[in-house]
Amino acid sequence: MVTAVVLYIWKREEITRLLAVNSLFSEEKIVHNFSNMDTLFLTTPVDRGAGPVSPLPEGPAMTLPEGSADWIDARSVTALVVLKDGALMHESYHLGTAPEDRRISWSVAKSYLPALFGVIYDEGHIDSLDDPVTKYAPSLKGGAYDGATIRNVLQMSSGVTFDEDYLDYDSDINRMGRVIALGGTMDGFAEGLTETFTAPGATWQYVSIDTHILGMVIRGATGRDIPSLLSEKIIAPLGYEDAPYYITDGEGVAFVLGGLNIRTRDYARFGQMFLQDGAYNGQQVVPAPWVAESTVASANTAEGAIGYGYQWWVPIGATEGEYLGRGIYGQYIYVNKPLGVVIATNAADRQFREPGAHESNVAMFRAIADAAQ
Repeated sequence: MVTAVVLYIWKREEITRLLAVNSLFSEEKIVHNFSNMDTLFLTTPVDRGAGPVSPLPEGPAMTLPEGSADWIDARSVTALVVLKDGALMHESYHLGTAPEDRRISWSVAKSYLPALFGVIYDEGHIDSLDDPVTKYAPSLKGGAYDGATIRNVLQMSSGVTFDEDYLDYDSDINRMGRVIALGGTMDGFAEGLTETFTAPGATWQYVSIDTHILGMVIRGATGRDIPSLLSEKIIAPLGYEDAPYYITDGEGVAFVLGGLNIRTRDYARFGQMFLQDGAYNGQQVVPAPWVAESTVASANTAEGAIGYGYQWWVPIGATEGEYLGRGIYGQYIYVNKPLGVVIATNAADRQFREPGAHESNVAMFRAIADAAQ
């Protein structure tokens, strides 16, 4: 009994995090959890810098389109922020959330990492997008990523076998979640992948761990960690209201493929920077050519399917300059450059995988963008 008590005390934090993973998406906890991830997991701050908060001027209050209230309810939306030409046209919070909540990004975090990559690429830390990832992350030699290029992981075309089924306890994505919960190493998890289903670049298939590999490349090329780089190159220039934070693994490595936690207005600031060709607050934050290259459908997706760029999605039937960052359970940054509209939304949508859920979100974003004119 004494041994069991000692073991429990020693492993209490790991057990608590594992229990948190197992109940993270439960109906009674999901909304609270998504605003309080720092109470459940290891985290590290992303310094917002010492500068002032960037202005987000009030625009004329808009009337949301017909059906928006039903959509907010059906999709369990927790926050909705709409910018038109950089001005705040609508802001609302639901299900007990508030403007100060730093909401989990899930895969919207993926769109932040290529922005950072574009900056360090422009600075000369990377020689070519067609360099093998092992040039900058040599620990991946001999594994599934040996032979994949930077372009392949940017486009989710690595060919690496990775099961993304959130409903399967033994899927790769859920095994990875337990690595995070138990304080394991994400690099070690990635290095342990050995199987591929096709040659690198042959086809697009959404593989979340590709984004972690991109993070390994950035760290290897610069000799720096992602949170400090993201702070210096992206977050501080945007003048965020509050410091974001990353969930981390047991070695303090940021969970770059889904672990950012940010206020919804600050997600909108990031989208506005992209709408403005990488410029914000009087500064060119991300090179304009990189913004353009990142946000067009360049990956080898099926004909007629949703498009994919460098960790940005391009909706079916998109107009030029329309794209979005997208995370599970209803996290989005929607950019419509022709209409000058950015929409940032968070949600706790437990039915996000049901047929038509994503399409209904895109349709509502388009309707909101039209109504903002």
